[in-house]
Amino acid sequence: MMVDMVAESAIELREVSVQGIARPSDARRDELAAFLRTRRARLSPADVGLPPGIRRRTVGLRREEVAQLAGVGVTWYTWLEQGRPINASVQVLSAISRTLRLDNAEHDHLLRLAGVHIFPTQEERATVPAEVLEVLNSLDPMPAMLVNARYDVLAQNEAYQALLRDWHTQPCERRNVLWCCFTEPDVRRHYLNFEAEAPRIVATFRSAYAQHVGESAWQHFIACLSARSPEFTELWERHDVAQPGQQQKVFWHDVAGELRMISTSLAVSGLPDHRIIVCTPADDDTRARLPLIRG
Repeated sequence: MMVDMVAESAIELREVSVQGIARPSDARRDELAAFLRTRRARLSPADVGLPPGIRRRTVGLRREEVAQLAGVGVTWYTWLEQGRPINASVQVLSAISRTLRLDNAEHDHLLRLAGVHIFPTQEERATVPAEVLEVLNSLDPMPAMLVNARYDVLAQNEAYQALLRDWHTQPCERRNVLWCCFTEPDVRRHYLNFEAEAPRIVATFRSAYAQHVGESAWQHFIACLSARSPEFTELWERHDVAQPGQQQKVFWHDVAGELRMISTSLAVSGLPDHRIIVCTPADDDTRARLPLIRG
């Protein structure tokens, strides 16, 4: 039984941060309303796991079905689709995006129409000091990369590039470990034990997030990744936390085969929230085959 949660919707709107609030113009609201209606019309109840019902006059999903699946109030969603002047947060819009099965371009379009500021997909990276690049290169033949707290990949040595060469021949949308592993099958296939590692990685990310709560770039990244990956969303909503540390990773390389590595995180002096992650062989077999990644 569907319940009109107007009061809950009001609470949602009050909880939105200033950076996530939109006051679109009349023309933009009309465009937003039309966009939502067309996205809703292209889905059937079966697409979202609902029974077909009888005497359906609505093409696609009903408004109340979208509201229920997205976890928002029916009246609030109806007003949004009618182009009324209401505010919406990135988090609520992303829930609607997931419900309507929007792809990445559609998700960003939804945020723009709602007046939420869109940050560039590839954010400008901080300059990596030459000394840090020299450290990375000196670790070769051990694969190593420099990441920030959000797991953006800022630099890597040639061994790491060779280990995950598809990362470079077919680049991810975002040079980010989380994004690539949760959204890009061509990258993920190289991480044979990622399903086992994923909860710890997301927990480490959640722990780092505590230092960046409310920052626009972080909120946008989390919202976009949640819209693209239900798997990430499920792990993120657990609120588990963990600190970086040594972990065993199992990689697949098309020439060298299966490689069992130990990843170690090293803090970088002068670059807060940045870490060098270096992978060392976990067994003699991997150590013997590691040079083959250059093949």
